[in-house]
Amino acid sequence: MFTLRHLQFLIAVADTASFSRAADISFVTQPTLSAGIKELEDRLGVQLIERTRRSVMLTPLGEQIVARARALLLDAKEIEDLARAHQNPEEGDLRLGAIPTIGPYLIPQALPLIRVQFPGLRLYLREEMTEALIEGLNAGRLDLILIALPFDTGSLEIAHLFEDGYQLATPPNAPRPQTTGHSALEDAGQLMLLEKGHCLQRHALQAYPDRNLAQDETFAATSLTTLVAMVSEGLGVTLLPNLAVDAGIVSKSTVRLTPLPDACPRQVVLAWRQNSARAGLFEKLVELLRQSRLRQDIHLSGRA
Repeated sequence: MFTLRHLQFLIAVADTASFSRAADISFVTQPTLSAGIKELEDRLGVQLIERTRRSVMLTPLGEQIVARARALLLDAKEIEDLARAHQNPEEGDLRLGAIPTIGPYLIPQALPLIRVQFPGLRLYLREEMTEALIEGLNAGRLDLILIALPFDTGSLEIAHLFEDGYQLATPPNAPRPQTTGHSALEDAGQLMLLEKGHCLQRHALQAYPDRNLAQDETFAATSLTTLVAMVSEGLGVTLLPNLAVDAGIVSKSTVRLTPLPDACPRQVVLAWRQNSARAGLFEKLVELLRQSRLRQDIHLSGRA
């Protein structure tokens, strides 16, 4: 009978299309990995990988078996997590994925609360696009993810944290909008936004669903910090989420902010697999993140 290690070798080859790189990420020598793949093929009695001097690729059957192997390894990890959670679910490594327009502006404020309540927890934060985060969560690479809706999350367990509205950022020398809300936005002209792939780009364009907001197609940024810098130089206007503004993203810039209280907010949520053994811990983290955001709101209100 083949082992989980055999399947890990096969998946590594599928992910890298290289025996040498697959051996590196598997922390074994290439001969060891090659022997493991050959043993798997012998035990199954089929060819899984086509090898040439220039390329490595899966056979059609190999593709099917890799898909089954990923699910099997995820089930095996869930068994380990279940046993670990039974011992102490609030200790050990926790791999949290977050989109770049939420993670840097929420996690630093929440981390002190998390450390106090869960001193044995080691938090590893990874920033990726929403699609990659959901794929990583379903594959077992991540334990839970911090994202914004609307977005198709499939069968994931979703816990709502808070709504995140927007403010209009305009150059320092531009005329100050005389109104707030959609009227100020309509007078500002085309928007500079994040590049496609960021859910915030879609959410910003949907801030007023009944109006056709126009994006400046000649420019797209990879971060909110870049957008703020471009606005500061008078090159355009943009929408900034309240979460980033409250965290101080414009504190060292000269941009002007105009509230957009009637904009449709994005929904910030925490998500995990429905059968996760650490669901109880995740629900406690939901409350801590809500509490952290509430404290931030109270602090800012006190300074106003």
